[in-house]
Order: sequence, then C-alpha cells, then structure tokens
Amino acid sequence: MTFTSKLPEITPSIFSVMGKMAVDYNAINLSQGFPNFPSDPALIALVDKAMQNGFNQYAPMAGVMELRKEIVKMVYKQHSHQYNPETEITITAGATQAIFTAIASVIKKDDEVIILTPAYDCYAPTIEIFGGKVVPVQLYAPDYDVNWEAVKESLSSKTKMIIINNPHNPSGKLFSEEDMERLSEIANDNELLVLSDEVYEHIVFDKKEHQSAARFPDLASRTFITASFGKTFHNTGWKMGYCLAPEILMNEFQKVHQFNVFCVNHPIQKALATYLKTPENYKQLSGFYQQKRDLFLRLIKDSKFKAIPSGGTYFQLLDYSGISDLGDVDFAERLLKTHGVATIPTSVFNVGNLDFKQIRVCFAKTNETLEEAAKILNKLSESTF
Repeated sequence: MTFTSKLPEITPSIFSVMGKMAVDYNAINLSQGFPNFPSDPALIALVDKAMQNGFNQYAPMAGVMELRKEIVKMVYKQHSHQYNPETEITITAGATQAIFTAIASVIKKDDEVIILTPAYDCYAPTIEIFGGKVVPVQLYAPDYDVNWEAVKESLSSKTKMIIINNPHNPSGKLFSEEDMERLSEIANDNELLVLSDEVYEHIVFDKKEHQSAARFPDLASRTFITASFGKTFHNTGWKMGYCLAPEILMNEFQKVHQFNVFCVNHPIQKALATYLKTPENYKQLSGFYQQKRDLFLRLIKDSKFKAIPSGGTYFQLLDYSGISDLGDVDFAERLLKTHGVATIPTSVFNVGNLDFKQIRVCFAKTNETLEEAAKILNKLSESTF
C-alpha cells in the first residue's frame, strides 16, 4: 500500500522501550510511572458492587453525574473555583485521552502550540496529528524554572495554545503562584488557550500547595485542566481521568469525545463517585508519597548520585555526573543491562535531546523495592560503571 504517515518520525516511546528491557533483563523497574503495590481494597470492592448492581452498560457521554458532582465539590474545596457539573466537566479514559481530545478540539493546521520541555511525550505528536506546529521552550537543570520572557519571545501571530504540566514530570518542579500569574497574564494578553496537565495534583510535598489553573479566574476561563484517577488512586491500568473547562471549551471537547470513546467505564465511575465522598482518600496522598521520596533519598544519600528533592509527582531526578560521562540514554541502558535497575533517561524529552546527565526514577514502589534498588545504586562509581 502507498500512504503517507502522519507521524513519520515517531518510534516506540522510551517508556515502552525501558519497560520491555526491564522484563527482558529481569531488572528492578523504576522506569515506568506506575505503583507496584495494590489499590485500596475498599475501592475495588466498590467497583465489584457497581458491577453486581448492574452498572455494566454505557455510561452517560459526559460521565456519571454523581461523579461529576463529587469532582466539582473537590475542586471547589481545594481551589475555590466553581465548575458546573452539567456543562464544564467530562470523565475520560485517562488523562492522555483528555489531552488528546482537548488538542483535537481546538488545534488546526498551522496553529502553533508552546510546550515546556522536558515534556510528557504525548503532547507533541498529538499537536502534529492535527497539523499544528510544536514550539518548545526549554527548562534547564537543576531547577527547571520557567523563563517567562523566553515564553513571550516564542509567541507569534499563529500561537494558539500553551501546555503546562504541574506538578511537572519528569523534574518534580511545582509551579508557584507567581508562575501561574505570569502564565495567566501572557495567555490573556495574547488571547491564548491553555492546557494544564495536572495529573499529579494530589502529590505535592513539603507542605506546599498545588497551584491549579482553577485558582486563577482569568486563567481558568481559557483553560482545559486534565487529571488522572489512575495516578491518584494507584490504578493506572483503569485509565480513568477527567477534563474541566469553561462551557464554551467543554462544548468543543465533547464534540470530539463523543466520537473518540463516547463514554468510559461505567462501574468504575460509580465506585469513584462513592470513594471521593471521603476526602481523606486523596488528601493523604502527599504524606504517603513524601514518605517514599524521603525514604528513597535517605537510602541513596551515600551514593555518587546528586539529587534535589522532588517537589511533587512520584518521580525523582538523579544526577549521575559523578559516576559516568556517558550520555543519559547509554547510561540508563547500561544501568539496566549490567546492574539490573531500569530508569528513564531525560534527554528524550528535551529540545535537541539536550542531556543534563540525569535519569528519572519512580518511587511509587514498595519499600522493599526501593531498598533493593538503593543497594545497587549505592555501589555505583566510576570504577564499577
């Protein structure tokens, strides 16, 4: 057959590559962002109950109303912004589908979209599928602060949207209130849409607060917010998320959503609607994951790695420049094949594969897994690597 690929440069994602290698080499998998411990049995029981009660056919297109109302309540309690559960929220098949649908609903040929790199790997391909142009603005190690002047310099008459990820994967950076105010100012002054990827919204450390786009009225009025129950409740395989947006944007979102997946898992929606009625089910996450972050950093404190503690997410960057001069892709591959620990090289998310000599590890693992991995990492040095 003769056809033209819409994504000719796309190869298997680094997550697929490292995940497969972890299996092939029987390595400790700190690469992919999923917990290796079970979901809350109470939540699983609620799903089972919903199935037994017959909620096994199509859900409403926008999602079960009870769940939409609970999410709206949660957002209002945390960020004091009132969304309309009837018209400003859609339950999605994970955050990636929400991101894809948001971009599909508003980006057309030759529209420019600013992304902050290192960036999650679904943003750029989705923009390109719909004929848009990716305009990257690089964030630099070790702090990954946003240079808002560089963002302004990247604007053109064709700029349609800015995508942010807060808390930020892979760096663990948290956007400050000042960051969000600068973003709001730029978006409003230039009539831009914003896509705010907030999948780690409940995983924020050191008593800091998540600065959701929902907290800033002018920003909220032009923003798609995407979120993930999979990240929040330790069940990434369920692929459950949601999107919040003002009615004018949500109307366009649902035009695409209805022909993309139409609706998502009905019994899980019913279960989540009940589970969210207990706020502690999500409020305890920051403390839970901070304990794991702190444990992991204590375990490797005598290693040759350097680390600035992650501010959020369940990822930690490790600077390995004291161990090897290898590029991060080669370093990660050798670490996996020779020493048995799978991680993610970060250059693959940067402009021009800019290499800061850092790898990303996921600490959403059992304490036993973290301890086992730390024993290996602590032994690494120039002579052993």
